[in-house]
Amino acid sequence: MSENENVLQSGFQRYLDKVEEICQTRNWSEFADIFTEDATYCEHVYGDFNGREEIRAWIVKTMVDEFPGNEMIGFPPKWYVFDYPTNRVILDVRNIMRDPGDGSVHEESNITILTFDDEGGLIREEDIYNPAKFATMTRDWCRVADAHGTLSEVGQRMLKALGG
Repeated sequence: MSENENVLQSGFQRYLDKVEEICQTRNWSEFADIFTEDATYCEHVYGDFNGREEIRAWIVKTMVDEFPGNEMIGFPPKWYVFDYPTNRVILDVRNIMRDPGDGSVHEESNITILTFDDEGGLIREEDIYNPAKFATMTRDWCRVADAHGTLSEVGQRMLKALGG
């Protein structure tokens, strides 16, 4: 295995380990620290975030303060592919909601493209997904959570907005 391949694989493993840790601690501010200082996060619905501090502000707002991000508990990849010539990892990420009260699993996936520099620093993340599929999954999850008395007030408003 070449040095470039080792660096890319090590950078990706650091990313996976940190995301898993954050899912346990819920300290989403630390997510921004995965990125280089001048990194870009491209999110197709929310827009582009440039630099670690813009990424930090957005991710905390999205994953701590806002529904449904604050109900998501895990983001393991279904699969991933290393593209060594471009220092990229392309992965299918499972976005898993917390148990709504009956043990059922509710998730939707997105394609993520991670780009690393030659030292294994994360310089760009791009998330690509279908918002309509996420809305359907969220509505279905809300219905189950509501039926089991575990749906927050914000979730109840979202359920109503999504057509109950």
